[in-house]
Amino acid sequence: MSPAATPLLRIPVGVVVARHKAASQWIDYTWAPVAVLHGVPETAPWTVLRHEGDATMYYAGSADVDLYRSETTFYRDNLASGAPSLWVVMTPAEAEPPYRLVAVTADPAEGEGFTETAANLVERVPMPDSIQQIVAAFVAEHHVERQFFKRKRDRQDTESLARRGYGDHDD
Repeated sequence: MSPAATPLLRIPVGVVVARHKAASQWIDYTWAPVAVLHGVPETAPWTVLRHEGDATMYYAGSADVDLYRSETTFYRDNLASGAPSLWVVMTPAEAEPPYRLVAVTADPAEGEGFTETAANLVERVPMPDSIQQIVAAFVAEHHVERQFFKRKRDRQDTESLARRGYGDHDD
């Protein structure tokens, strides 16, 4: 969303990230967001939560899920998808830990937009039920159905598009 736009609602969340031992000779570990918590726990970012086999779970930090009136169609479609999701966006860091939390969004189009930068790590994770309820209430309160109008193209003047002949120069 545009920095000039102000969200009508902010939902504070915490992000859980998993680090797995990689089966590659070029990298040691793979990282992936695996869950979003409703609310922000009193835990320092990048605290180890638990070890499960070759995976280590970390609390990566907090973010806000910003809700905008202009994006209610996307939120509604997300909720109706059968698997409501949040998109977690992380970017590589120059030091440890290797990623920095950038954003969490309920807007599928915004989540997809973050993938344009190949360096970003963008993962879709399940939306907690409590956040689904908040987003559904936001959509119910703020959604306005807009009719789609297909614009008609202007007809081109074929004479203006014709090629000029060889002796037609105005030198």
